[in-house]
Amino acid sequence: MRLGLGAPVKPLDLEEFEQLARSAGTEPVATITGRRERPEPRYFVGSGKAQEIAGAAREADAEVILIDHPLSPSQERNLEQLSGRRVLDRSGLILDIFAQRARSFEGKLEVELAQLKHLSTRLVRGWTHLERQKGGIGLRGPGETQLETDRRLLMARVRSLTQRLKRLKLQRDTGRSARSEIPVPAVALVGYTNAGKSTLFQALTGSEVYIANQLFATLDPTVRRVQLPGSAAVVLADTVGFIRELPHELVAAFQSTLQEARDARLLLHVVDASDPRRDEHTAQVNAVLREIGAGEIPQLLVYNKIDRLALAPRFERDAHGQPYQVWVSAAEDSGLQWLREAIVERLGLNVQRRWLCLPASAGALRARLHAAGAVREERSLEDGSLELLLELPSAELESLQRQPGVRLIGEPPGARFSCEAGEAYLESDSARQSIAVR
Repeated sequence: MRLGLGAPVKPLDLEEFEQLARSAGTEPVATITGRRERPEPRYFVGSGKAQEIAGAAREADAEVILIDHPLSPSQERNLEQLSGRRVLDRSGLILDIFAQRARSFEGKLEVELAQLKHLSTRLVRGWTHLERQKGGIGLRGPGETQLETDRRLLMARVRSLTQRLKRLKLQRDTGRSARSEIPVPAVALVGYTNAGKSTLFQALTGSEVYIANQLFATLDPTVRRVQLPGSAAVVLADTVGFIRELPHELVAAFQSTLQEARDARLLLHVVDASDPRRDEHTAQVNAVLREIGAGEIPQLLVYNKIDRLALAPRFERDAHGQPYQVWVSAAEDSGLQWLREAIVERLGLNVQRRWLCLPASAGALRARLHAAGAVREERSLEDGSLELLLELPSAELESLQRQPGVRLIGEPPGARFSCEAGEAYLESDSARQSIAVR
């Protein structure tokens, strides 16, 4: 059921809601629309429209009634009592889809937490006949009701899940802190659901990911390393798609996938170029990004699916000469080279080959540089220090130079170098010591 509040029902909104229903595994058998200036307190819709919905559900032998609006607990309960069918509002429907799609352990915990918080507002006083008398001398009144027991058990589970997710977040932050020392910038794919993010992710990385023409096909974040022109590299993350009126409990719960967007140095905002409402969807994605604290991260607009419009790939710059829009077709591998070059330019990944001198105590940094694929040659000196020929963006080389005991050598690569004396690469001030090298 779709209701236009103060305006006629938009056909595209209705089509999107039907796609949500099919993504949840249901098959719509009847559609009822209406128009009201404001919701009615008892049923959300008027009593006549509520009777029409209940009659249509019985006639079509429907098992569930889906409402494309958030309902209050009492409105949902009243509609269920009237129709004799289960009623799901928009938030409950999206939560159901997320519960089906979650694959990672953390994703499943986040879905359960969001569902329990949603359910906590739906508990009703239907169990007062199961009151228990307290013990002791005399009659001291009714004990804990089943409703209170349910609420207490639910909140205990919410607290348990919240603590487990906090521990997982600490582990994730620790891993992210270690990865941040590897000089590879992070780029995140964001966009309206079903804009083609996973298809683009697969085209750029060559990794097999789940792709389907349905809403919320991708839920858990996927991260892969991507090699770009000029030997530059980035870590690319595919994130969950956004949608209009995304439930706030989902925004609050899904920190694992949204964190990838918050920590990125560049957002690839993927837009379905063939969608007639692409400007509206772009604005809705930007609103969600602001809500999660990623509104200030630089964006590169990627207009995908241009093959549906028979358009040629192109590359556009803004008034400052920066890459601003790239028009591509991920399905046909068209325009992706321009996209790679635009990413390199926006991130300033102008690669240089420079020699770096590391003290003997910087073994962890050396291992991370090798893991990032940045080392082209390595030499050991007599005192245990190392000379590494690196191929990295200039900004990352400058960042490395600020590490204790690390020195960039300004001679052309290929010549024999000597490192200046510097501090050892140790965190503790008491353990730091000066090392003299050739």
